[in-house]
Amino acid sequence: MTTSSLQSLTDYMHTAWRDTPNLEGLSSVVSNIALGAQDIQAKVQLASLASIIGTTGAVNVQGEVVQILDEAASSTFVDALSRSGRVAAIGCEEIETTVIVGDSEDKNYLVQMDPLDGSSNIDVAISIGSIFGIWKRNPNEQISEATMFRPGNEQVAAVYAVYGSSTMLVVAVEGSVQGFTLDPASRDFILTHPDVVLPEKCPYYSLNEGNFKKLPDATQDAITHLRDTYSLRYVGSLVADFHRNLLKGGIFLYPGDLESPQGKLRLMYEANPLGFIAEQAGGAASSGDTRILDIVPEALHQRTPLIIGNAPVVHQIASMIAAK
Repeated sequence: MTTSSLQSLTDYMHTAWRDTPNLEGLSSVVSNIALGAQDIQAKVQLASLASIIGTTGAVNVQGEVVQILDEAASSTFVDALSRSGRVAAIGCEEIETTVIVGDSEDKNYLVQMDPLDGSSNIDVAISIGSIFGIWKRNPNEQISEATMFRPGNEQVAAVYAVYGSSTMLVVAVEGSVQGFTLDPASRDFILTHPDVVLPEKCPYYSLNEGNFKKLPDATQDAITHLRDTYSLRYVGSLVADFHRNLLKGGIFLYPGDLESPQGKLRLMYEANPLGFIAEQAGGAASSGDTRILDIVPEALHQRTPLIIGNAPVVHQIASMIAAK
């Protein structure tokens, strides 16, 4: 079967979302994310040749060294989302405060994004990605920093791109997760993974074992259980680890430790979007004591522990960690 006989992202959204008033204008947001992802995919592939690997010498609001491609991805997606005509405000890992695009009535979405997840892996050719959580703006709402402090259970959609052996865009709305692969010839995203559901079997766990001695005793006990039960698969790029587990089955953990009890992943533009996607695919996401999507945010760059993947294993490990 040729790609010309398969459904493109544009055709899919036109058909699947046509009679869903709550998703009015969402296709424009996702289409512009897809255009941005194509641009970043090209930059990632040419990074070494184009001399755009390495750091800028700056440190972002997270206290992390900024990669050259971090800045490029941030600018690309801010521009793309602004061009959609549907986004009122953007929260971004690389930008300290909310980017306010506009407050006209047709700008009916709020987006939180990690424009280039796993960017420290760029110069060693490991899969990286981009993550987006999408909320519906309340009608006639005045946009401010506080506007963005919405729990993950109010998301209407979430998207991630993974730039690896192929470039994929995974798009989730309530009750639906669809995977699209970039066709290098047509430059269209083609539906290749329809109706994604997490496999019932959980063969893998993903964790930075190097942090083991920093973990509380209860968390160490939980990790020891995982070691004795499942096979370790760990890339060190959140999108890549999550993507593999979504398609193959598995659980990813970045728990809080004794030095960083709140963990290091960001609630709004890492845990919430991926938590939404996991739940729509039949999985679960927890901080260890709370469902990720139920956490009410207090800050744009708030951090959280994260356990995500096959629901029974997530709940089991969260219970073990909570028994501290």
